[in-house]
Amino acid sequence: MTSETSRAGDLLVRIGAVVFVVGAVATLATITPLFLGSDPLPTAAYLVSMLMGVGFAVAGAGVLRSIAVQRREAREAARR
Repeated sequence: MTSETSRAGDLLVRIGAVVFVVGAVATLATITPLFLGSDPLPTAAYLVSMLMGVGFAVAGAGVLRSIAVQRREAREAARR
């Protein structure tokens, strides 16, 4: 197996990372007006910042899926 081979859960980890970054940027955008003393952003901006947690959960699910597949493969290899 090469380093280029995609394993189970890799796509979930990548999607989770992208969603996390979007949420992190939204979080920075929502707290910046609080430090600058300007008007806060609308509620939608705060809702988008919640994507940070969603992305973390999706990436975690991808890691758990990868672990499960590796355990299954190890059990099958041990039986042989």
